[in-house]
Amino acid sequence: MAEGEDMQTFTSIMDALVRISTSMKNMEKELLCPVCQEMYKQPLVLPCTHNVCQACAREVLGQQGYIGHGGDPSSEPTSPASTPSTRSPRLSRRTLPKPDRLDRLLKSGFGTYPGRKRGALHPQVIMFPCPACQGDVELGERGLAGLFRNLTLERVVERYRQSVSVGGAILCQLCKPPPLEATKGCTECRATFCNECFKLFHPWGTQKAQHEPTLPTLSFRPKGLMCPDHKEEVTHYCKTCQRLVCQLCRVRRTHSGHKITPVLSAYQALKDKLTKSLTYILGNQDTVQTQICELEEAVRHTEVSGQQAKEEVSQLVRGLGAVLEEKRASLLQAIEECQQERLARLSAQIQEHRSLLDGSGLVGYAQEVLKETDQPCFVQAAKQLHNRIARATEALQTFRPAASSSFRHCQLDVGREMKLLTELNFLRVPEAPVIDTQRTFAYDQIFLCWRLPPHSPPAWHYTVEFRRTDVPAQPGPTRWQRREEVRGTSALLENPDTGSVYVLRVRGCNKAGYGEYSEDVHLHTPPPLLPMCFPLSALFPPNPNS
Repeated sequence: MAEGEDMQTFTSIMDALVRISTSMKNMEKELLCPVCQEMYKQPLVLPCTHNVCQACAREVLGQQGYIGHGGDPSSEPTSPASTPSTRSPRLSRRTLPKPDRLDRLLKSGFGTYPGRKRGALHPQVIMFPCPACQGDVELGERGLAGLFRNLTLERVVERYRQSVSVGGAILCQLCKPPPLEATKGCTECRATFCNECFKLFHPWGTQKAQHEPTLPTLSFRPKGLMCPDHKEEVTHYCKTCQRLVCQLCRVRRTHSGHKITPVLSAYQALKDKLTKSLTYILGNQDTVQTQICELEEAVRHTEVSGQQAKEEVSQLVRGLGAVLEEKRASLLQAIEECQQERLARLSAQIQEHRSLLDGSGLVGYAQEVLKETDQPCFVQAAKQLHNRIARATEALQTFRPAASSSFRHCQLDVGREMKLLTELNFLRVPEAPVIDTQRTFAYDQIFLCWRLPPHSPPAWHYTVEFRRTDVPAQPGPTRWQRREEVRGTSALLENPDTGSVYVLRVRGCNKAGYGEYSEDVHLHTPPPLLPMCFPLSALFPPNPNS
């Protein structure tokens, strides 16, 4: 019995671990930097609310040509792991310039220093191309030094790393590959060390030798967010700028007239909103799953429809090819017939001319006829021969080939067809029609007239929708009365309610589908005519004689 309960408990624990592991793995894509596609390392929050690794941000700014504007945020600690120059104890003993002095020296586009008057030049505008939203965001005068670190995201990344590598050892951050297991940590250096690296980076007789070693950990972060401008802890939130501010920021002219609330209020309000939204999502998991199924079905339908569209296009193009091949054969046949006819005529002309050569053909026959001495017989034979000789003589005097050798008349002009083939493209839906307000009116009937924009694809038919706007709205989506398959560019709506306001719209349709609706047009039908009342005395005047 006990063994069964233990097995059930073990199974439930393993199921829970599997669910947690699966959840964390599904969350991994939220923890990847859009630049390096690796886990976030010291992420910075851009003004567009997206995150990017600090090293990646520096590299992007360097590629954009911004030199000296990739300073560390105020909450960023100095770590030997992030400064390769400190791998040598000799280099570690060098005195580095203070961050504020280095900031003034490098960031030449803003700030004040000796020899420069405040406001003498316009501050340099530093634009950062956000890889997440593909937009350029302005970093302000301080560049990366004016951005906050996303400490919450760092904690989530650390929890994720621990969940996917349970029991994994923390490695030294300063060892050459392969790194050894870390045995110590340094809060001031913000790094983990093995024994040898700790001694190397904390040499005896230096200030670093006074650092107290701690247990190795990956959570070297500042305790709280500090204002990048004043190095003070942030205590308020500016709703106008949507930015955390410190006490000194509140009195600056930059936030003059802004709506500023304590961090606690902003924290509670934002947490309530996030909790409410998350509760709604978690409470509608069936809806999410249903929509996922619909999307998966849409994916399958898209694949099938795409394949069908490919086959239809291929069939149509093959049809065009067949028509072109048939036309090619017909044109070639016409050229062949014309060529054979000309060759036959030229061959006959050649034979006629060959008969005119001495001793052959017609000339030889004529020479033999001339030898005839019997006058009646000569006259009888020479009369017909003379006509042939006369025609041959005339042919010699006015010689020209019986047929032209040129086929210029068989040239094709395919410019228009090539243009049509070049412009061959998928059919687009009609654009939104334009209501012709000069011809649209409402009286006892509503006459609606419209036209398509000049370069719009044609429409096979139109759909006209209308509804009254002066009646109480019914719960649910707005209901339109519809008239389908209207031919032409006008429609007549009969028997509208008098004294009412109607809103109308129209859209076109062709083989590609329905286009966009036109702009709504509002028409007011006239009020009903009141019957004219006359007094009886006016209809029946009194008789003066009575």
